[in-house]
Amino acid sequence: MTFIDTLTSPVLAASGTFGYAKEMEGVVDFSRLGAIIPKTVTLFPRSGNAPPRTVETAAGMLNSIGLDNDGITEFLSQKLPYLQTLNTKIIISIAVKDIEECAILAEQIETASGIDAVELNVSCPNVSGGVDFATDPKLCEQIVQRMRQSLTLPLIVKLSPNVWNIGDIAKGAEAGGADAISAVNTCLGLAVDWRNRTPRLGNGFGGLSGPAIKPIALRCVRHVYKAVQIPVIGIGGIETIDDAMEFFVTGASAVQIGTANFYKPTVTMQILDALPDALAELRAKTVAEVVGTLTG
Repeated sequence: MTFIDTLTSPVLAASGTFGYAKEMEGVVDFSRLGAIIPKTVTLFPRSGNAPPRTVETAAGMLNSIGLDNDGITEFLSQKLPYLQTLNTKIIISIAVKDIEECAILAEQIETASGIDAVELNVSCPNVSGGVDFATDPKLCEQIVQRMRQSLTLPLIVKLSPNVWNIGDIAKGAEAGGADAISAVNTCLGLAVDWRNRTPRLGNGFGGLSGPAIKPIALRCVRHVYKAVQIPVIGIGGIETIDDAMEFFVTGASAVQIGTANFYKPTVTMQILDALPDALAELRAKTVAEVVGTLTG
């Protein structure tokens, strides 16, 4: 049995779009979610990138937050206690600047209670070096292997769409000991104020998310599904039951809802409400029955 099989629901809240869950209290029934993934945490506090940090685009948004967070110590002492009270699994999202940080972060995570799994974010496009480990199969394998050596919790690796060979990167993560793959993070993009001849984001480039990237995410999920034996979690532009079902038949065993949480806070509940009827259309009772059944 894989970690994904232990989830009570195949619908998860994606990192960076759900805050630390308290922001969604009273809007979402947390117990119905397979898991909540709070904002990505780093070893030390980060102030993030210069503003403006977000800009709306056609069918999506660009963000350049830059992993703004208070660091692992603050997360464990101030954020995790509330998360521990929720009747769902908690997956901590972490990012490291080098392999040496893996053991330090893993040690602190292992001593905490209330964390069910780790999502290693090797694919943030908004920080210096943020995609290095997600662009080379060997580098990806090395960092995952180092984290695996120090961590007993299930390990999910979040990959970047900004590569030509995501299947090979996924194989590297699998070889390093990943229990699952999250596909994908945001697509690198640029918004321009042509009148002032300047980028619209303070950091210049940003990560594109939302419905605009769904075809790219589906392509990536299909390639990863065919490349590895471990489960795939689909991410990218999911806001309806049809979107979720497309990811399931393409190869995702679960999905993370991201950008849609900002403009439709009850989106996860709506998808879960519609899931039984959608499965019935395919004469299935469980998501597992339809995963990867896309023909061609």
